[in-house]
Order: sequence, then structure tokens, then C-alpha cells
Amino acid sequence: CPSASLIWKMLVAQGLCCVPGEAEPPTPELVEVEVGGTALLKCGPSHSQANFSHVDWFSVHKEKPTLIFRVRKGQGQSEPGEYQQRLSLQDRGTTLALSHVTPHDERVFLCQGKRPQSQEHRIQLRVYKAPEEPTIQVNPLGISVSSKEPVEVATCVGRNGYPVPQVIWYKNGHSLKEEKNRVHIQSSQIAESSGLYTLQSVLKARLVKEDNEARFYCELNYRLPSGNHMKESQEVNVQVFYPAEKVWLEVEPSGPLKEGDRVEIWCLADGNPPPHFTISKQNLRTEEMEEMTPEDNGALVFESARKEHSGLYQCQGLDLETMASLLSDPQELLVNYVSDVRVSPAAPESQEGGSLTLTCEADSNQAVQFQWLREKTGRVLVEGPELRLHGLKREAGGGYRCVASVPSVPGLNRTRLVHVAIFGPPWMTLKERKMWVRENALLNLSCEASGHPRPTISWSVEGTAQERDQDPQSVLSVLSVLVTPELLRTGAECVASNSLGRNTTAIFLELASNRSTGLSTSTVSPSVRANGTSTEKKLPEPESKGVAIVAVTVCVLVLAVLGAVLYFFYKKGKLPCGRSGKQEITLPPSRKSEYVVEVKSDKLPEEMGLLQGSSGDQRAPGDQGEKYIDLRH
Repeated sequence: CPSASLIWKMLVAQGLCCVPGEAEPPTPELVEVEVGGTALLKCGPSHSQANFSHVDWFSVHKEKPTLIFRVRKGQGQSEPGEYQQRLSLQDRGTTLALSHVTPHDERVFLCQGKRPQSQEHRIQLRVYKAPEEPTIQVNPLGISVSSKEPVEVATCVGRNGYPVPQVIWYKNGHSLKEEKNRVHIQSSQIAESSGLYTLQSVLKARLVKEDNEARFYCELNYRLPSGNHMKESQEVNVQVFYPAEKVWLEVEPSGPLKEGDRVEIWCLADGNPPPHFTISKQNLRTEEMEEMTPEDNGALVFESARKEHSGLYQCQGLDLETMASLLSDPQELLVNYVSDVRVSPAAPESQEGGSLTLTCEADSNQAVQFQWLREKTGRVLVEGPELRLHGLKREAGGGYRCVASVPSVPGLNRTRLVHVAIFGPPWMTLKERKMWVRENALLNLSCEASGHPRPTISWSVEGTAQERDQDPQSVLSVLSVLVTPELLRTGAECVASNSLGRNTTAIFLELASNRSTGLSTSTVSPSVRANGTSTEKKLPEPESKGVAIVAVTVCVLVLAVLGAVLYFFYKKGKLPCGRSGKQEITLPPSRKSEYVVEVKSDKLPEEMGLLQGSSGDQRAPGDQGEKYIDLRH
């Protein structure tokens, strides 16, 4: 092998190295490749007719050539060193392939042919590597507008690129340039052991109040064999501190307020950080502003606003850095209210057939509208403060509700419930009941009655009774009893009484086993209505089978005798039903389909005679009602 000094002399002799006074060597051929790729080094142009059977390859580093590969008779051999495992021949010996390229491989490579005449060719290898996505870190302490020099805004870092990329800073999409005493960009790079570079760029600037919402980011520009490329960082915002110039007051929610609303009074300012706030309210007696205690966040909160919270409020802001104090404009808070809804008379009562006038009043800072509702049904009876009830019946007793509302303030209303009492004996909800039971089981019997004065309830059988009021004139009694043969035979009777009379409800019991087997015992209805004032009621007594047979026999005999008499008169011509004078005993055509069925009601009539007494037929006060329904319709 020739020595390094001999090779150097050969290169100088052939004009491959610079010698003072001699011509510059030709520009090397440029080959570009990315880190990790394979560089293809051709020994001359592709159309060259040179003989490449005898070629030496050199790497030139710091103007010093080093033999790295030999080609003899088309066969290649690597020289010991850093390239020994990464070089190979391609294209019949005309191309040297360098694999796993690193940044350290960026240098000049030289090939030299020997026969038939000396030839040489230089190649400049350029290596590229795209940097990683840039990261950006904003100044966590923020920047004050009072700073006289540029302060660090953010730092941009681009790692593992080659060569070193260029950085450009942007604010709100516009690139930033160096500006004396306003903008300064300081960049540096670190060479890694791999040969790659890490770039770090620091943006320093003087900011103003308007920059509090500004968005900053950096851009890395770099080159690859495919062309120029760029990568952008995320946008960041830096906190800017500036003194407040104005303080104002806001109320939430906006719009008309009413008692019971959750109300928040906020002090706000255009400074960052906001000043220390205090809230004051005007004293109506002294007309001076008195300081109130707000929450830590500067808000005064009324969880359930009252009319007393109405008044004039004002905020004061104190800048703790400049110690400057700012006052907001006074603002009035108005809490609308409706209170003290009153009904007169407070405890209305009347005799049946009488009249009542109920008057509703309320206090409010706004115009009030009144409405009267029936509590039981929710039906609107009248618009206005007065409710007039005429021709009162027992059914008119119960609850009436006055609603006082303010149309201009949605949701603002108050109500008052009043109970109208109609004097009368007890009124039973049911006149009779039938229950299916099991023998020796514990049974709860219920009975409800109403009346004025309020009735008391007693039972005809022993048991544990509990009472509870349904409303001021109604009571419900629940009796717990054990189902015995005696109870099955006699049933139970509920007796309600007051100073004006008494009334009863009969309860009949049947074994559930009778219903399941088809057996049934008929129930005999009481001879009086449920809400009459009689004091006795017969319970049904069992009839013997012998009595029933005798009754049927007598009926058959009577019918036979009657038939014989009619036939006798017919033969004698005494009946006007012969061929000449015969009359059809039928109903007129208009009444042929008329049938009347009696239905006994066991429910209270609803809402009868509330406002105006009817001039037609009226049921007796104690009559809960037998209704006759025409089935034609």
C-alpha cells in the first residue's frame, strides 16, 4: 500500500489539492442523503466510457485524503477503519454505496482510476435530518407592562436536526423581527454526540396591555433532499400585568329580580391582576355608603334575596401595587316582592243556602293581579280579588286558594289557602262497601266523613282505630280487626256524628273462597241513603230455604187464579180486546225504547253550587244522591 505522504504527492501532482499559484480544482459533484439512508457515490458521469476495473476511493477530511476502498478487476475491498462495514460496490463496480449515513459522513469523497490513464472524480456528500416537533415554554411568571427592558416571553427548542434549522418567531400570525429595546431573539445550538444539533431560541420583548390576549409560537425551517420544509410549535399566551383604569359593578342574573332568587353582585375591573374590592350599600336613613363583607372572589351573594336587599350599591378597587383607588358608578338593586297575602274572613263559614264573599289582599312594590282557584280541582273560579259564593251547598265546603301574582316579573307570586265550612250533619264518602276477605286474617277497615262541626267516628265492632284529619272538616278513621265468623255474619258499621246529626257507612264482608268457587251471598242495601240523618240501619239477615219454597208456591197459585179470571171475562166479552174494539197494549213509538234504571251513588258530587245557586230542582241538603240515568242516550 502506498504511504499517506506518497498519496498526497500524487494528488498534488494531479491537481487534486490546492497548491499556491495553481488553478482551483473543479467543483465536486453534490450528493444529498438523509441520516440513516444510503449514499450512492458514482465514480464519474453515468455516460463515461472509463475503465473502472482499477479504482481507489478516498475520504477527504480537513483536506487530508484517506484511502477507504479498493477496486481491483471489478472486485471491491474495504480498508480498515470507520467505513469498513458500510461500503459496497454496485452497478458493476461504477458506484460505491455508503449505508447508514450519519452527520459525520458529510465530507468530500474522491475516486481515482489507474488504467488506461489516470482519472479522478470528487463528490461532496450532504447529510440532512429533520428536527423533532418544536416545543415551546412560556414564561410562567408573567410580564409587567411597567418593565423598561425586553423580558423573556417564551423559549423554543428544536431537537436532533441537521444541519441547524432556522427559527422564526410569530405573534398573532405575524413574524417578529429584532427591534432595539423592544424585541430581542437569542438563539444557540448544542452539538450532540450523534452529530445532530439541538436548537434553543429565546424570545424577549416589552409587552403592552393589549398583548394580554396575544398568541405566540415559533417556526423551524430546515432542508431535506426533497426540498425546504417547516414545523410550527403550539401557540402560547403569556400573562401580562397592568394596572386597572376602570371599576364597575354587575348583577347576576340580569333582568327583573324577585324574592327567593339567588343574586350575585360582582365587582369587576380592567386591570390584571384585579384590585382588592370592597362593596358598599347606601344606608337609607343616613344616605351614607356602608361597607359590606364580600366573598373572597369579590362577590356579594344573596342565596335567597329579600326585599330588604334592595338599595344602592357601589364597588371600590384598591391596586395593591400602585395603591391607587378607583370607585364604580352606584347601581340600584331592586328585589321585587309579593308578601302578606291576606283573605277575609280568615275562617269563613255559612249555613246551607247562604252566601259568602271572600276578599284577597297583598303587599307588593308592583301592580298585583288576583285569581281564585278551587283547591280540590285547581280550576280557576274568578279573576280578581273577590270571590262571591251564593246558594251554598254542602259540596261547596273545602279549600279555596287566592293567588296574587305580578305579571311583569315572571314567577313572582304568593298564595293563601282558606277553608270554607258549611254547617251540616256528617257526610259519608261511601254509604256501603263490600270487601272480600280471608278468615282469621288481620283486616283494615276505613271510613271517611266530613261535616261542620268536624264529626267524630265510632265503630260497631271492637278493634284498634286510628284517625287523621283530611282537612279541617273531614276525618278518616282506620279500624284494624281480626276476621272472625261473627264479623263475617254481622259486618261492620261506621258511625259519624256531630252536634247537627249522625250518619253511617255499612261494610259487608265475604270470604274470598266464595268468590273463587262462584258462590255469592247477595247484599241487602240499607233502606236509607248514605247521607240521610236516620239513626238506624238494618243489616241483612239470612232467610231459610223453607220460607223461600213457600213463597214460590203461593206466587204460582196466585198467577193461575188470575189467568183463569181473565180468560172468563174475555169469553163473556167484558174485556175491550176483541177483533172490533181490541187495543194494543204497547208504548207509543216515541217511547218504545225508553227504560229507566236506578243507580245509587256512593261518591260525593263534585263542585256543586259553588258560585250561583240553581233555580231548578234542588236535592235535599242531606241527600247525597240517587241518580237516574236514561239509557237511551
